[in-house]
Amino acid sequence: MAAKQKRAQRIYLKDYKAADFRIPAIALELDLEQEKTRVRSRLNVKRSGDHDRPLVLHGEKLDLISIKVNGQVLEKRQYQCDDSTLTLSLNEPDTTLEIETEINPAANSELNGLYASADTLCTQCEPEGFRRITYFLDRPDNLSVYRVTLRALKAQYPVLLANGNQVEAGEDGPYHFAVWDDPHPKPSYLFAVVAGPLEHIEDHFTTASGRDVTLRIYARARDIPQCDFALGALRDSMIWEEKVYGCEYDLNQYNIVAVEDFNMGAMENKGLNVFNTRYVLAQPATATDQDYRAVRDVIGHEYLHNWSGNRVTLRDWFQLSLKEGFTVFREQQFSADHDSAGVKRIEDANLVRTQQFREDAGPMAHPVRPDSFVEINNFYTLTVYIKGAEVVRMLSLLVGSEGFLEGCRHYFAQHDGEAVTTDHFVRAIETACDIDLTQFRRWYEQAGTPQLQVSGSFDATTGEYQLRMGQDNPDALGERQPPLQIPIVVALFDTDGHPVETELQAGLQTKSPKQHEHTLVLMDAVQEFVFTGLTSQPIPSLLRGFSAPVMVQTELTGRDL
Repeated sequence: MAAKQKRAQRIYLKDYKAADFRIPAIALELDLEQEKTRVRSRLNVKRSGDHDRPLVLHGEKLDLISIKVNGQVLEKRQYQCDDSTLTLSLNEPDTTLEIETEINPAANSELNGLYASADTLCTQCEPEGFRRITYFLDRPDNLSVYRVTLRALKAQYPVLLANGNQVEAGEDGPYHFAVWDDPHPKPSYLFAVVAGPLEHIEDHFTTASGRDVTLRIYARARDIPQCDFALGALRDSMIWEEKVYGCEYDLNQYNIVAVEDFNMGAMENKGLNVFNTRYVLAQPATATDQDYRAVRDVIGHEYLHNWSGNRVTLRDWFQLSLKEGFTVFREQQFSADHDSAGVKRIEDANLVRTQQFREDAGPMAHPVRPDSFVEINNFYTLTVYIKGAEVVRMLSLLVGSEGFLEGCRHYFAQHDGEAVTTDHFVRAIETACDIDLTQFRRWYEQAGTPQLQVSGSFDATTGEYQLRMGQDNPDALGERQPPLQIPIVVALFDTDGHPVETELQAGLQTKSPKQHEHTLVLMDAVQEFVFTGLTSQPIPSLLRGFSAPVMVQTELTGRDL
């Protein structure tokens, strides 16, 4: 009789609860070898609250060597270890826990955790790869300060990299070591190690406050001549974020490593980004303009994560769009400021319309913030990333660019060093801009693409044009969902194609200033907007700049358009 397979359990957002313990500091020592890497971890474990529940650590595909609690070696009867967890009882509220394990990077064909890429060792820990390196609270709301010591044969692994700043290095016969210290608390998914025969190019950047940052890109010797453009893109990203968002880089070193075997396009590990070579290497003889743009944009995306994802991180994986949707939007801004903003917006809108709408219409449709999952890796989707970016863009439209930037600054300042949710982000915009976004939050909760029905009528006697809008967004079962808050940018034109300046009637007594373009905010299932000051039937231009990720049905003819 075949053994029963363990069924994966569905995890629900509503069931989230904070961990019973936290690990504010971890010291790691890795003796690196292709087939047998020894890992020693020293954890400062603190109990959260007054309880007697055991400590449960995550761990997969690890050979456990030993455990010490406050210096005392535990016997096997004093803990429980299975394929995915290590469980032990701690008597003290503040405990030093030492764990020694062995792993085999060469056998790691899933490229999850520490693995071998040809003659180089590197890591991929998002979302749950750190548990394949050592036993740990491998969840994004556990923020720890890391100090990492790497040891290896110098001839085999001449370069030893980890997160943070290198604070010490030395040699011991054929071996050498490097000590890396990252003073900023981070979740385990941002941990990174790279070791191997790599070369590098270097530049320097001085932040607005005067910090000198060493910038390096590591790659195989043959690839180094193709790294110059990527290094320049990194500098451009740092300059742009300081100028637009007022956010500075916070370490003395910023390293990027290009590897051939990498599941993700790139990974924003704190101070040590790991990239697929596709998004680093570029040279005029073989790269197209689009290749260069892809390198620049992905370099920018991963750098911008330093604040939107690293300094302020996720409480749980349901909040994935908090870092990815927000950072995709910031990447789009960065790209638009370095190219044609109009062309960039057309490209982004086409991606939503041709691919994300298709995902919304299919069996895998899900909200930007899912309410449940079986496997979190399945939610690195266009909805979470691209529709998530459109949700952030709508926030910016609703409060204006200056209000949005003020809200972002408030968000970063208020939650620096914390693991938070999409609601914290929206609340920061509300606080900074004194606006109620309760209804807007539904964008994070509802799946599907909203359908708008738009019709217009002109009254020649009053010079008023009435625009009637309705919205509908049925769920997967066809049930109508509550109306969303949708910003719709509209302009009116005469029949010769000339823009018409109008006033928007905001109430019985009030009107907006006379202008060509208006941002309408649709909040009801059906809503009417009245424009005044017209002399003839206008033609409306709807959803300008693709102001919301919706589909529109209108009475406009091909000739009107």
